[in-house]
Amino acid sequence: MADAQHSNSQLIIEPVSDKAGRAAFVDYAYRRNAEDPNWVANLRSEEIEKFTPGKNPFFDHARCQLFLAKRAGTVVGRISAHIDELALAQPPERGMGPGTGNWGAIEADDEEIAVALIARAEEWLRAEGMTRVLAPMNLSLWEEPGLLVQGHDHAPMVMMAHHDAAYQSWIEGTGYVRAKSLYTYELDVRQDFPPLVQRIVSSGEKNAKVRVREVVLKEFERDAAIICDILNDAWSDNWGFVPFTEREIAHTGKKMKPLVHPDLILIAEYEGEPVAFMMTLPDLNQVQRRAVRRNGKPSLLGWLKLAWWLRKPRPADMRVPLMGVRKRLQSSRLASQLAFMMIEYIRRAAVTRYGAERGEIGWILEDNQGMVAIADTIESKINREYRIYEKAL
Repeated sequence: MADAQHSNSQLIIEPVSDKAGRAAFVDYAYRRNAEDPNWVANLRSEEIEKFTPGKNPFFDHARCQLFLAKRAGTVVGRISAHIDELALAQPPERGMGPGTGNWGAIEADDEEIAVALIARAEEWLRAEGMTRVLAPMNLSLWEEPGLLVQGHDHAPMVMMAHHDAAYQSWIEGTGYVRAKSLYTYELDVRQDFPPLVQRIVSSGEKNAKVRVREVVLKEFERDAAIICDILNDAWSDNWGFVPFTEREIAHTGKKMKPLVHPDLILIAEYEGEPVAFMMTLPDLNQVQRRAVRRNGKPSLLGWLKLAWWLRKPRPADMRVPLMGVRKRLQSSRLASQLAFMMIEYIRRAAVTRYGAERGEIGWILEDNQGMVAIADTIESKINREYRIYEKAL
């Protein structure tokens, strides 16, 4: 089979090799999801950047091939196939490891197209020496991992994905089986936490060795580096873990800076050493759904709405995308105490300063017992499930 194309009843699958192809790849997702009221359009410029080598530092350690499916010259589907060298270097028992490639960013008009796209991605991965697939990944575990299989009835929060419910059966029909589920948990942040949590927080406040502080905007690069150092240590034994590089840290910090509010991002210190953190973001999707048109391009009024909201996000619901405690402390009582202290402080700030009503924690691995226990203790409930699949090539 020629690398240029793969045909299936007038269906042509072409590799993307230029700027115009990347634009077509991005634009198809807007058309495909335009009628779904719960799909949130990301900014087109950011989506183009995401898939452009040299602009997304993921490509520093990964090779990727985008594919477009066309019928009669019209794009009817897309998929990415990619191999992350840092993922290949991880121990196999943690999910990734040698021989494991990925595909992601799948969108298709119908099942026939989806099946052909998956087959083409598998073919590319096999030709690159891969023996196993974990998918979907868009593009990495740090971005939009997994396929939404529960929670299609409401829009995702910032930096989370939304997919057509039909995709689940289409993917499973090609022989993929569940490797892991990722959950998000929601709660009404206007409600005080249970008395047990309040007692744990109060006890921590009496411990002179414990200090919980806000990040310092003037020292944001320093604090971002501290957070990422804790993150890489805290998550290093987690399933699917791939280390965050320095360039990825800088790139992500720059992109997230408009969403950074010091009272929502906390660092916990024990005896002067930073040992835990919690990052909370106001839910940009709340305003993005109104401000960004379905083609990913805001109108002038849309840009003004975004700028105004970013300056003062109120009312704003909240998402906790990341938290972590240094590995050596994870089985200790101190770890959960620091977590509850940060959660409570952020909850108070979210309600009083941002008018938040709803909070979301996650994603959380289904078997991350420590985080699941914390989510249960604060009486949050699972509201979405994302599923990562695997298949031998």
